[in-house]
Amino acid sequence: MTCIVGFTNGKTTWIGGDTLGSDGYSGSINKFSKVFHSKDSKEIIMGYTTSFRMGQLLQCALNLFNKDEIINNGIDFEYLICNFIPKIQKLFSEGGFETTEKGQKETGEFLLAIKENLYRIQSDYSILQTVDNYNACGIGTKYALGALKAIENMDFTPIERIHIALISAAKFAVGVSAPFYIVNTDNNDIIKFDN
Repeated sequence: MTCIVGFTNGKTTWIGGDTLGSDGYSGSINKFSKVFHSKDSKEIIMGYTTSFRMGQLLQCALNLFNKDEIINNGIDFEYLICNFIPKIQKLFSEGGFETTEKGQKETGEFLLAIKENLYRIQSDYSILQTVDNYNACGIGTKYALGALKAIENMDFTPIERIHIALISAAKFAVGVSAPFYIVNTDNNDIIKFDN
């Protein structure tokens, strides 16, 4: 299910996603966006794949981030590992969305952006931050990343880049479809593309 795409220009980060809910055989367009601002700060955005339940827990959660740390730019890689991930584990466990496979707790994947930083949170709660200024997750990942690489040195805005990547994912991946929504860490704008 899904394609979530993130892009940062070193100052602001954008995350976009599709709206299809699918089991690989059938699907329907979801009324609600899979990308959103954290309730803790407009400078923190997320986009999820795997499960609507997981995304709804993330979207409604409060106090995943310490407000003083947000204001003082104190949210770094170590903070995410030691403070954010334990809160996410508790949220998912208490919210009924977490499985245990061979003794290891697992969940779904999502992109997280804090100001100019873009992270991919994997199903085992590991945190990735690539050297590229973009990333993706979901069934359309390889098509989105391929599109972003192909236009890497072309003159497109961040919003155009994400839209192109989502169009590519929707063309080739079962489980990805417009409309697409894009949010950013600079303001509360929500941009919608119907195709």
